[in-house]
Amino acid sequence: MKRMLICLAMSTALTVPASAQDVKLGLLLGFTGPLESVAPDMAAGAELAIKEVNDSGLFLNGSKITTIRADSTCVDAGAATAAAERLVSSDKVSAIIGDTCSGASAAVLTNVALPKGVVMVSPSATSPALSTLKSNGFFYRTASSDARQGEILAAIMKDHGVKTAAITYTNNDYGKGLSDSIKTNFEKLGGKVTIVASHEDGKADYSAEVASLASAGGDVLVVAGYLDQGGKGIVRASLDAGAFEKFVLPDGMIGDSLVKAIGKDLNGSFGDIPGSNSNGAEIFKAMVTKAGFKVGPYSAESYDAAALTLLAMQASKSSEGSVFKNKIMEVANGPGEQILPGELAKGLKILAEGGKIDYVGATNVKLVPPGESAGNFREILVKDGALTTVGYR
Repeated sequence: MKRMLICLAMSTALTVPASAQDVKLGLLLGFTGPLESVAPDMAAGAELAIKEVNDSGLFLNGSKITTIRADSTCVDAGAATAAAERLVSSDKVSAIIGDTCSGASAAVLTNVALPKGVVMVSPSATSPALSTLKSNGFFYRTASSDARQGEILAAIMKDHGVKTAAITYTNNDYGKGLSDSIKTNFEKLGGKVTIVASHEDGKADYSAEVASLASAGGDVLVVAGYLDQGGKGIVRASLDAGAFEKFVLPDGMIGDSLVKAIGKDLNGSFGDIPGSNSNGAEIFKAMVTKAGFKVGPYSAESYDAAALTLLAMQASKSSEGSVFKNKIMEVANGPGEQILPGELAKGLKILAEGGKIDYVGATNVKLVPPGESAGNFREILVKDGALTTVGYR
């Protein structure tokens, strides 16, 4: 009898879904550092997609997804690598949504994700260098390369009548790659770049950097930096010294915190950030409002990063990175039934039945080799103390 009870207990244990069936996703973002004001809305965007999938009950035969947040600091490659190592080795995540910044993303991919076979999908790492980094299909991004952003920003500058520009960039992979792209494309359009100079984040005084930029001159100062760090310091010091009155603001400088910090003196400055006026973008905006947060920079890309990851798992019937990584491009580009924000349950059902989908998502997703967004951008103008959208490119 005792042996029979033991066998019965073992049989019952084998038929009960184990907690190991649940899938863990790591949200590796810069919750502190130069983009810390952006990270909360990014995390909320990813978690909105995860909640939608969990609520459907259709993911991998009823498996649930849990999320674990980790702070990469955005720009400290060592801290980002250590955080990723904890996510993979201790928390046993099946994939990582992140990192926020490019240099940290490269470090995490090289030192953790690639050797351990964990897929990374970054919503915001934009350095062109990531396009050529060895990834073996373990790295994707729903943000486009800054090679594309440089083209867009140069065109916007020309349309604003800018003929000469000084450029300052944060001294890392993101800043260098973006500044090179802006310079190359602006000069192709006939513009003149008077100086290209780096700046370091975390300084209390940027008067020396601004003096050098001012001596070179320019109709505008392009600030390829971070809105919560050195980029903000450069803008403030430039205004205090009367060196520049108008600034060109790439994606890392777009956010409400900069406008609040600088005030009305920022009026007339302009720039861009990834975004589209697609049907999916409008649906996502309504979902975000209902959920109680805002469509901040890269929050839509974060929703799409999480959604693509989970849909690829569903398509491959596996949460193993080496298996589902091969389905990400297929799910993103179709052919198949188009899937918009709020329709993840529909996508999961189609995939479970062996069908095909074309994930459009919140950012009109289309991935190009080696696995990055083709790129749509929202043109921004600072007007009346607020970031306003004046068009799409």
